[in-house]
Parts: sequence; C-alpha cells; structure tokens
Amino acid sequence: MTAMFYDVQVSHKALLTPGMVRLTFQGEALADFQSTGIGDEYLRLFFPDEASGEVVLPIISEEGRWTYREDKPPVRCATYTVRRYDRAACAVDIDFVLHEGGVAATWARSATPGSRMTINRPRGLYAPPADMQWQVLMADATGLPALARILEQTPPQVQTRVVVEVGEAEHRQNLPAHPLMAATWIEGGNGIGPSLLDKAFETLPLPSTAGYIWLAAEEKPVRTVRKYVRQTLKLPAERCKLVAYWIEDRNLKREPAAMLPDDTRAKLEAPWIGTAREQDKACLS
Repeated sequence: MTAMFYDVQVSHKALLTPGMVRLTFQGEALADFQSTGIGDEYLRLFFPDEASGEVVLPIISEEGRWTYREDKPPVRCATYTVRRYDRAACAVDIDFVLHEGGVAATWARSATPGSRMTINRPRGLYAPPADMQWQVLMADATGLPALARILEQTPPQVQTRVVVEVGEAEHRQNLPAHPLMAATWIEGGNGIGPSLLDKAFETLPLPSTAGYIWLAAEEKPVRTVRKYVRQTLKLPAERCKLVAYWIEDRNLKREPAAMLPDDTRAKLEAPWIGTAREQDKACLS
C-alpha cells in the first residue's frame, strides 16, 4: 500500500523575496513520494498540537476521504503547493507566503535546517483539455508557486497570458521562460487591499480558439471571475479551474477596489503573442 504520510525535515531555507520563503524538505521516505506530476499539485503539512506537542494525523482512505480519531486533539494542518519534487534527491520544495499570523507562516519563518515536518500524499487540480491552444494563468501570491510550476510544464506551442497580483513591487519573482507567454504584474490584494484580479480578467481579450483558464487567489476575486466565466462567457466546467486558496476576514473594512492603472490595462488589452490582432479581440462563444 502506498504511504499516506511522509516524515521529512528542512534541509535548506532560501528567501525568494521579502514576502516569500522557500523551504526544501528531505527524507528517505520521499523516495516513495507519489507525485501527481500536475503543475498545481498540493499537499498538507501537519503541525503539533499546541498543548501536547503531538502531531495528530487523520485517517485517510485510498480515495482521499478523511476521518478523525475521537481520542485525539484536532488535526492542525495547512495546504501548500509542491513547487518542485526531486526524486533522486528525495526532496520537495515548498514556498511559503510570509504574513502576520497563521500557523504555517509562523512556523516557516522560524524553521531552520533540521526542523521536522509530516506531509501527506499530494493531489492536483490543473486539468486542461487536450485541444488547448491557449491558457490564462492568474494568481495572487498564494497561487504564484503553482502558477510558476504550471508555466514550466506548459508545452511551447500553447499561448499563455499570465497575471500575478503581489502586495508590493519587491515581491515580484522571475517567472519561468516560455516562448508564447506574456506576463502582467499587479500590486495590491494579498490582504493589503482589494484585489484587482477580477477587473484584470475582464480586461483580457480571449482568443476564439480552444483554451483554458486557471485562477488561484483569495475567495472574493475568484468568486467574481467564476460568475463572469459562467454567466457571461458561458464556458463549460472543463475549460476552467478557479480555486480559492484563502479567505480574507470579511470584518476588515476595505475601500472599494481601485481602477486598473492605464499602463496595466494597456498591457492586458495587448494582442496575444503569435496570433493575429483581429483574432485576439474575439471572445469565446
């Protein structure tokens, strides 16, 4: 039977930007790690109970269903993207957004080589149809690791528009190269202010050919884009994967989202690389 859990420890820690740190986990158990190979595959990290210090694990069936042990404290876990899996090195890279509060961000900030962790078997969601000719990849900082890995694995002939929203300019990262990729960066959202990802999506011209839309961000812009995709574009479910990676405290008082800056809007409205201008202006029917 394939292992459900893997005991690992931090072997390396690297600050990618002021807002994100990468931890490399290693362990002999990872020789049998069952990676899905899917770009946005994710797993859960399991943290000790605050009172007892015990790491409480759920019972997970082969189908992925969870049940809990009645005689144990609640399971403490957090979901994160597998940025890279190296079978030969028995290593997994996981990128953590650094923010105030939260068990995972707090743990990652203080973790050092040798810090121990338990992770589980990964799953993935990105599932473009076989006829995909173009894709839109959008994310805030929490979805950036998955977006980058998807981009690394994207075939060179697939036209790709990337939109990433980070809290501040210094949180930008170098994205994997792709011959038919155009990237636009937005500053905002990410718990700092209202997200502009939904406005950015509605600004993008979409080709009339077969494509795919992937979005991973805070719940509110994801919900808005989902409504637009279903009701306005009328895309079938297999043409998109729109996932809320986190939920902002709805008690926070936010100003209304600002308008997209003119230069950002111009970049979003630009024709897709490798297509004729008149085709780029067409919307899916």
